[in-house]
Amino acid sequence: MGFLYRKFVRQLLFNLNPEVVHDAVIKTARAAQRVEFVNSMVRLLTKAKDFPLTVAGMKFHNPVGLAAGFDKNCEAARFLAGLGFGFLELGTVTLRPQPGNPKPRLFRLRDDHAIINRMGFNNAGAFDAARSLERLLPLPVPVGISVGKNADCSIEEAPKNYLETLKIMYDYGDYFAVNISSPNTLQLRSLHGAEKLKRLVEPMLDFASGQKKVKPFFVKIAPDLEDADLESAAALAVEKKFGLIATNTTVKRSSVPAYWQSYEGGLSGKPLRALSNAMLAKTAALVKGKVPLIGSGGIFDGATALEKLNLGADLVQIYSGLVYEGPFLVKEILEYLEKKHWQPRS
Repeated sequence: MGFLYRKFVRQLLFNLNPEVVHDAVIKTARAAQRVEFVNSMVRLLTKAKDFPLTVAGMKFHNPVGLAAGFDKNCEAARFLAGLGFGFLELGTVTLRPQPGNPKPRLFRLRDDHAIINRMGFNNAGAFDAARSLERLLPLPVPVGISVGKNADCSIEEAPKNYLETLKIMYDYGDYFAVNISSPNTLQLRSLHGAEKLKRLVEPMLDFASGQKKVKPFFVKIAPDLEDADLESAAALAVEKKFGLIATNTTVKRSSVPAYWQSYEGGLSGKPLRALSNAMLAKTAALVKGKVPLIGSGGIFDGATALEKLNLGADLVQIYSGLVYEGPFLVKEILEYLEKKHWQPRS
């Protein structure tokens, strides 16, 4: 089935504007999830072996998740859950609605199996996302919600902006991912700095600790971090007991042709793989298994998913791979893990 997508469907879709295609896919999924027969058929076609595991106190059917950015407004989660994912990360959600950066802002690098995006956290805002999830929950898989900062919010006001978003979304997520690593919001990556990161996450952790159910947190880091920033983020994660997601997209262009090197935005896909793997390995060495890790960046098949699991990731996420390889990618990854007799770490 994956072969049919790559041979025929992908060629058709790739002749169209990538953002138009993405929006159409989300709208189609949103409509399809209302029909139980469609949901049942999708689940049947994507069914694969379970790999039950527990990470950060959450139970997963398998370690393969959807990365943030695919379903920005949390509106197609029921359909997406049927594609075999072990978990979904939705968003990134900001407190207030925002249109994102000017178009065009999404580009396919077909020969390189890559994507450049400078979307800029375009989303309908936290209240709209909460209403969507209220209609869709409960789902058969854990749901993470990625939260980010509004573009017109200063770095000094960022902790309040994130916290207010969290308060609105808290009842609807099983875990929360704090996105400080998108390159498409001005100065966002400066929040990796030790004191800024501490000032950002502490209010959210304090809020969660006062709720009836304390939910896990992850911070999504950039692949372009200097060692000092990575070390301080890892140390704070161990101290405060939150997980890390390694990594977001990169601003580096050394791995793509010269034509694309002037395009601003975050680069994802196959060219990100080596860089994200190196950051994941460094992160795993720093945290020494004391906090959970999610590996993301350049996963296109079972071998590249297993690579991250072997580097220390407890879970993995896909996005660009889903665009290039199609809706049966999760099933293909799980079949590969079964073939390799992979077992979750106890």
